[in-house]
Amino acid sequence: METIAKSLRDSKAARWTALTIVSFTMMFGYFFTDVMSPLEPLLTLAKEQGGLGWTSDEYGFFSGSYGFFNVFLLMLFFGGIILDKFGIRFTGVLSTVLMFAGALIKWYAVGHDFGGELFGYKMQVIWACLGFATFGVGCEIAGITVSKVIVRWFTGYELALAMGLQVALARIGTAGALSFALPFAQKMGGASSAVGLGAAMLCIGMIAFIVYTVMDKKLDASCAVSETADDEGFKLSDIKVVFTSKGFWLIATLCLMFYAGVFPFLKFATKLMISKYGVSENIAGLIPAMLPFGTIILTPLFGSLYDRIGKGATLMIIGSVLMTFVHIVFALPGIDAWWLAVAVIVILGVAFGLVPSAMWPSVPKIIPMQLLGTAYALIFYIQNIGLSLVPILIGKVNGVNTDNGVTNYTPSMLIFAAFGFVAILLALMLKREDARKGYGLEKPNVVG
Repeated sequence: METIAKSLRDSKAARWTALTIVSFTMMFGYFFTDVMSPLEPLLTLAKEQGGLGWTSDEYGFFSGSYGFFNVFLLMLFFGGIILDKFGIRFTGVLSTVLMFAGALIKWYAVGHDFGGELFGYKMQVIWACLGFATFGVGCEIAGITVSKVIVRWFTGYELALAMGLQVALARIGTAGALSFALPFAQKMGGASSAVGLGAAMLCIGMIAFIVYTVMDKKLDASCAVSETADDEGFKLSDIKVVFTSKGFWLIATLCLMFYAGVFPFLKFATKLMISKYGVSENIAGLIPAMLPFGTIILTPLFGSLYDRIGKGATLMIIGSVLMTFVHIVFALPGIDAWWLAVAVIVILGVAFGLVPSAMWPSVPKIIPMQLLGTAYALIFYIQNIGLSLVPILIGKVNGVNTDNGVTNYTPSMLIFAAFGFVAILLALMLKREDARKGYGLEKPNVVG
C-alpha cells in the first residue's frame, strides 16, 4: 500500500515531466523580466532619432518598478499565504494570469505616447511601470509556487539538481532577452515589438501551467501526503516559526545582498559595455548574456554537487566572494579592455551558479513544508526590495556621474561590490548557525 501511495512521486518520468512544464513557464517569465534591459540605448535615444526619449532616471525608475507592488503593497507576502492556504494549482494559475495581464499593459504602454507627466516622469513611463509592477506580482508568486512544486516532487530525491535545472531554464530566458531583444527591436521597428514577443511567450507559459495542474491533481490522488494535507496543516499563527528563525533571516538577507549585486547590474550592463569597454551596440548585450548562459550549465552542476556531497553554506560563501571580486574589477578606472569584461562576466556566472544552487534547496532544511510557501514568499519579498530600489539608486548615481554623455561607472560598481561584501559576512554567519542548530546545510540532499 505504501508503494502504491508513493508511486507517482517515485516515478522519475513523472517528476521530471512536472519539472519541465513548470520550468518553461518560469523561463518565459524571466525572458519578459529582462526583455527591456538591453533596450536602454534605444529607450534613451531621442524621439527624433527613433527612440522613446526616456532619461537615465526614468529608465532606472522603470527597472525598479518590477517590485513596487510586491514591496510596498506586500503582495508577495500575501501570495505566500495564499499558496500555503489554497494550494499550488489555484496560486499558479492566478500568478500566470497576472503575468500575462501585466505584460499586455506594458506592451501597450511602450507602443504609445500618452503625453503629460506624473511625479516628474512621462506618462508612458508610468503606464509601463504599472504593467511591469503587475507582471512582477505574478512572476514572483509564480516563482515561489514553482519552488514549492519542486520541493513537493523532489524531496528525498535530486532536489538541488531539480532546482538548479529550473534556474538554468530561467537563465535561458534571461540570456535570450539580453542577446536578442535589441536586434529584434531594431529589425521589427521598435521596443514594443520585443515586449510583444515576450507577452506572447507568457501566454504560452500560462497554458503550460494549466497543463501542469492536471499532473498535480494526479499527484494528490496517488501520493501519501497530498497538497490538501499540507494545506490543512497550515495555520496563520504558525508563521511565527518563520519569523523567529535566525537561519531563515540569514538566508533571506543573503539572498537580498547577492541578487542586488546581480540582477540590477544586468539592467545597466549593456550600456556599461558600450560606454566603458567600447563594445559595438549591436553585440554589447551578448557579453552580459554570457552570465545566464554560463549558469545554464553551472547551476545544475553545482546543484548535483550539493545533492551528493553537501557543503551548501560553503558554496554560498565562495559565490559571494567571487561576486565581490567581479564588481571591484568593474569599478577600477582606466581599465577598459573588452576581453577583461568578458573574463569577469564569466567569473560572475560561476558565482551566479554557486549561490542559487545552494541557497534555494537549503530553505526546506530550515522551514517545514506547510510553511514553505510563506517562507519563500518572504525571501522573494526581501529580494524584491533590492530589485526595486537598487536600480533606482544606480540610475540616479549614473545620472549624477554622467558628463557630456559619458558615464563614470566606478561609483555604481562600488555599490555593487559593497553588496557582495555583506553577502560574504552573511554566508559565514549562516555556516556558523548551521553548525549550532544542525540544519544540515553542509550535508547531502539525496537520502540513501
